[in-house]
Amino acid sequence: MKINQYIDHTNIRKESKKEDIIKTCNEAKEDSFRGVCVRPLFVKLVATQLKGTGIKTVVLIDDPIGDSTHEERLKIAKKAVVDGADDLDIVINVIDVKHERWGKIEKDLKAICRLQDTKVIIASGMLTDTEIAKVSSIVKKAGAICVKTATDKDPLENRELVEKARHLKIMRENAPGLLIKASGNIKTLKDIKAMIKAGADIVGSSSGVSIMKELKK
Repeated sequence: MKINQYIDHTNIRKESKKEDIIKTCNEAKEDSFRGVCVRPLFVKLVATQLKGTGIKTVVLIDDPIGDSTHEERLKIAKKAVVDGADDLDIVINVIDVKHERWGKIEKDLKAICRLQDTKVIIASGMLTDTEIAKVSSIVKKAGAICVKTATDKDPLENRELVEKARHLKIMRENAPGLLIKASGNIKTLKDIKAMIKAGADIVGSSSGVSIMKELKK
């Protein structure tokens, strides 16, 4: 697979306007990225912009720590599906993880995974290795298609991608058969190659255009 086909081209800036999202979609079409990831407000716009291209409309739900109620999360996810989302990228409830509310987490995710293809963001930079292993197995049980490391709020900095790569290995070992998505501070061609080498099937980045420019040099 070519590097462009790994990339979910991401624009989740809260200050983004309609014209910014259209620009992101045009960039995705130009470089044939895997998907475009946006906030729920822009799902319908992105789905319209990408219609017929084969590029996925991806929505980020309940960042940064997944602490909305189950009912709120489900409502947002259902609307996103109606608006045209192909993938739901939803943050696990990190507070529930820290309190080891495993049954509650699984029940929440199962209901959402039934709606549409779901990638569960486990906020791995906030978790211990043991927590990463446990929640990865729960994500698989819940029926998700993918375990994802983080949002743009990942406390791991760009220089700590070695740690992120280690997280990918734990995720794969504990959710065998699922896709693995790396995201959060992945900014350069070197970064994305490191994540792919570590086992990422998908990479979320807002730097897709600059990465492709590096590749074309």
